[in-house]
Amino acid sequence: MNMKININGFEIGEQCRAFIIAELSANHGHDIEIAKNTIKAAREAGADAIKIQTYTADTLTIDCDKDCFKISGGTIWDGRTLYDLYSEAFTPWEWQRELMEYAREQGLIFFSTPFDKSAVDFLEELNVPVYKVASFEIMDIPLIEYIASKGKPIIMSTGVASLSDIEEAIKACKRMGNDQIILLKCTSSYPARIEDANLKTIPNMKETFGVEVGLSDHTLGITVPITSIALGAKVIEKHFILDKSIGGPDAPFSLEPTEFRQMVDSVRDAEKSLGKIDYSMTEKKITSRMLGRSLFVVKDVKEGEVFTDVNVRSIRPNNGLAPKYLKDILGKTAGKGIEKGTPLTWQVIK
Repeated sequence: MNMKININGFEIGEQCRAFIIAELSANHGHDIEIAKNTIKAAREAGADAIKIQTYTADTLTIDCDKDCFKISGGTIWDGRTLYDLYSEAFTPWEWQRELMEYAREQGLIFFSTPFDKSAVDFLEELNVPVYKVASFEIMDIPLIEYIASKGKPIIMSTGVASLSDIEEAIKACKRMGNDQIILLKCTSSYPARIEDANLKTIPNMKETFGVEVGLSDHTLGITVPITSIALGAKVIEKHFILDKSIGGPDAPFSLEPTEFRQMVDSVRDAEKSLGKIDYSMTEKKITSRMLGRSLFVVKDVKEGEVFTDVNVRSIRPNNGLAPKYLKDILGKTAGKGIEKGTPLTWQVIK
């Protein structure tokens, strides 16, 4: 697959640098100035994009305290109802145009995760350049079809998806004539354990589904996103917060600006280190080869004296015959007297 996906001039594909997304999510404490300051800090920390989420508690669930609406399973939100959590975590829709304009002023690509059709319609009015599908919405095929029908790139997290779920979601996009798809390996635990990252899934996902791939990361720290680069991740999404003292549902697994900058710098270094497949003999390599080993006379040898492993050795530097010829030379005789420290050449061998 050689097709590149273009998001507001940022190309995603082979030989392209990773698209790094700072996820604002709930990290604004319901203060628009904190949200704006977070966007500015994300740009200063090296993000390429800022992502928000477009929903209300009522578009995601209902206000009900039956057990099935209560969060459990060892999360940091256990015991809360879904409605209560989303009421705290949502980003007010009336902010979103202003945040988008501010992000664009900062040079960031701005987009969102819609959670229902009304959110898609709202984001179409804002003319966002790309859509995100959250892990828990990858099974909502009608929503994915509606998003795909807008003809824009789609980034889909796969944190709770089976192979068949992913296949069905991709088919839904393609049914709508949209093949601008990026899948993100994601572990939907908050926070996620490093040992559950299973990053080897990233290249397999690309091979299996023939799409670009990346990582949506909820682990603590920056090890996992950096490692993902070596396995082919072309998108990295990480929660970003101005200061963890702001609190909120996502604060514990979000990166503050200094750590996010460390992640970005390390990702860019990792990309540089990958380089390309290269066996060529560069000038630098040729120069460095002179520090390699070769055959030297290591004891004074008289004319007619037999070469042995006592008077000939493979040592540095690389001025003599290659070490592979040692067996051919042992037992032969010197054509003339040779001083210790002389590189061995065919000319002095009888």
